[in-house]
Amino acid sequence: MKDRKLMIVDTTLRDGEQTAGVVFANREKVRIAKFLDELGVHQIEAGVPTMGGDEKEAIKAICKAGLKASIMGWNRPVIKDIESSLECGVDAVAISISTSDIHIKYKLQQTREWVLENVVRAVEFAKKEGMYVSANAEDASRSDMDFLIEYARAVKEAGADRLRYCDTVGILDPFITMENIERIRRDVDLEIEMHTHNDFGMATANALAGVKAGANYIGVTVIGLGERAGNSALEEVVMSLKHLYGVDLGFKTEMFREVAEYVSRASGRELPAWKAIVGSNMFAHESGIHADGALKNPKTYEAFTPEEVGLERQIMIGKHSGTASLKSKFAEYGIPLSDHKAQELLAKVRAHCVSLKRPLFDKELVYLYEDYFGKPQNRL
Repeated sequence: MKDRKLMIVDTTLRDGEQTAGVVFANREKVRIAKFLDELGVHQIEAGVPTMGGDEKEAIKAICKAGLKASIMGWNRPVIKDIESSLECGVDAVAISISTSDIHIKYKLQQTREWVLENVVRAVEFAKKEGMYVSANAEDASRSDMDFLIEYARAVKEAGADRLRYCDTVGILDPFITMENIERIRRDVDLEIEMHTHNDFGMATANALAGVKAGANYIGVTVIGLGERAGNSALEEVVMSLKHLYGVDLGFKTEMFREVAEYVSRASGRELPAWKAIVGSNMFAHESGIHADGALKNPKTYEAFTPEEVGLERQIMIGKHSGTASLKSKFAEYGIPLSDHKAQELLAKVRAHCVSLKRPLFDKELVYLYEDYFGKPQNRL
């Protein structure tokens, strides 16, 4: 993996906005695109130009923003869709059609032959217009593999630059993902993008499995935003590549928390405290054993530093805290706490936390100390 050029394709502005109930204002779409570009994203799927109106205007504005990233428009295999993308000024197009029999029969109400004819015609048109082309195989993970190979060969011959392998309903596991991607790579010499959904909580794992099997493009969204349970998360994929596989893409990862907060507010979707990589609990320690270890050496309970993703370490005082955390916290206040005092105070702290059903704030800790021991004389 270290010897390959891996590319991040962010679709927050397309698949992310297709999350039920989410709408980005035009200024938000442009701001998010600028954030993604500054982070280091290689290609931004900016939206669906054929929708027209505000969508088209936002995509035009992104194309004129002078970003380093490639800007892609999403299209059906319809010539007028691609013409709308061209009018926006994008340099790349995604041409998407279903390849699974359940989609072909019930959604498209067509045949496999019709699918191939339409995608080939659309890809050929886009290539004649000088576009970079991703031929998307929607619901690839439920497609007959022989037909999917036929589809891949057809779009390659038509000039497509890559195949987007879509786990549209998130039914893959990493083992099957590797088998499928290895077979496509073996049978067709065509670049592959992983586009994975999180319905069973395996979007990032499946994306990484696809990369191990030979895919060089990874579709992501900020905080895993996306339809139903979402997509593979940008921050999870980038940090996993860096720390688990030793592949540093050169991203400004220290911006991850800031970007996550912005997208969360713009989308009206919660940024959970327990969110992997960027959640506020990532570097919050309460349990006595964990906090003691983190105070002695953060590496004992942290896989990477909080500063690397724009967060800070927190030692919280709660029901599960120990004396080491308590002494460290009071040292911050300039109040030395003996082992004996720490042990006595800890019992009071735990009782209060159970009563309040939460950790204690700093002032509450000081008040508790004053109630039990009186006002400290040597507080800094």
